[in-house]
Amino acid sequence: MDATVTPRKPEALDGTPLVTAEKVGQTYDKGASGSLVVLESVDLTLRPAEIVGLLGRSGSGKSTLLRAIAGLITPSSGTITFQGRRLTGPSSGIAVVFQSFALFPWLTVLQNVEVGLEAQGVVPAERRKRALAAIDLIGLDGFENAYPKELSGGMRQRVGLARALVVHPKVLLMDEPFSALDVLTAETLRTDLLDLWCEGRMPIEAILMVTHNIEEAVLMCDRILIFGSNPGRVIAEIRVDMPQPRNRLDPAFRALVEDIYARMTARTGAPTRDGLFPGTGIAMALPPVSTNLMAGLIETVAAAPYRGRADLPPLAQELHLDIDELFPVAETLQLLRFADLEGGDITLTAPALRFADSDVDERKRLFAQHLATYVPLAAHIRRVLDERPTHQAPARRFRDELEDHMSETYAERTLQAVTSWARYAESFAYDEQADLFTLEDPN
Repeated sequence: MDATVTPRKPEALDGTPLVTAEKVGQTYDKGASGSLVVLESVDLTLRPAEIVGLLGRSGSGKSTLLRAIAGLITPSSGTITFQGRRLTGPSSGIAVVFQSFALFPWLTVLQNVEVGLEAQGVVPAERRKRALAAIDLIGLDGFENAYPKELSGGMRQRVGLARALVVHPKVLLMDEPFSALDVLTAETLRTDLLDLWCEGRMPIEAILMVTHNIEEAVLMCDRILIFGSNPGRVIAEIRVDMPQPRNRLDPAFRALVEDIYARMTARTGAPTRDGLFPGTGIAMALPPVSTNLMAGLIETVAAAPYRGRADLPPLAQELHLDIDELFPVAETLQLLRFADLEGGDITLTAPALRFADSDVDERKRLFAQHLATYVPLAAHIRRVLDERPTHQAPARRFRDELEDHMSETYAERTLQAVTSWARYAESFAYDEQADLFTLEDPN
């Protein structure tokens, strides 16, 4: 990204919005368990000549909002307009690039790119002309007759981009388009896309992208909407005034990344449902974070140069992790009282520092103590096993209890998480074949 490019005119950012979302909400009925609020009263504007990023953790409703703007789902409440008209379904002026490449394996690159034009009834000669131009634009000239299986991941995503651009949309929606790619391939495609955008070579007027990568958002976007979770809502809007191309090592770039980390780890005093672990008691939804990752993070932060306290941005950079990978680990340590998160920093507690200096048996003892004290579901399962003469209980019993408070998917993930943690702590065992919890390892 060192090449000098001609930026789009900044005054265009104040133009009439292409897309407007007002008080958009999305709620799913869970039957007897009540309802799940995925989005709550979200407002958004997308103007010509700007890239807007939706930044947040998994489960914050970013992709749900994007699908609603694409016309793929109808929100439960609120309105979405495109060029002043209310959206009631997909629009020919809006195209989407998804995380998965979603190519037809039996079609060539050229045929895959032509699909959207064929659906619009464009005549074959015009289809071929526009498809070839799009393929050339995104750097796949020469691969027109190749099949998806012959292409690398980055090349397949370029085909997806060409397929979106060939219909000449006004708005391009991108749902984590680089997350399925390796680091170098993602950086190359990201840079090429920015060059095309800044040079005005793409037939689009604005881009709305979903990402969970803070640096990617600062690198690409003119504005960033930060989403909170449970339910998904906008907790901050940031204008990125740095000119393109942007340098990751620029002090202003690093300062903005730091500021976003701080905002995303700030304590707001919000009600319980606004936390990473919504619910109370056994109804807490838990992420399936491995004890190896938790132990590794404790060891890293306890050692030099951090000595128990680390700034999250450089820590994430050192560990090659983005927020969807780092935050669940750090926040699980916070739940277990092994760490404290605030202001973009992670600080280990005294028990965590003891954990880092202990042998395997002492680590297990410490972890078991914190698991029983701070994770109600683990304490509940252990109590049931202690009270039963057989010291056994079917896992189905606890799944059913969890499903009274959350979806089947979250119930299963939560039970898997607590099972993994309990195995490490040797609090109780699980026989997968019998789907049975026991106090003794059956093997």
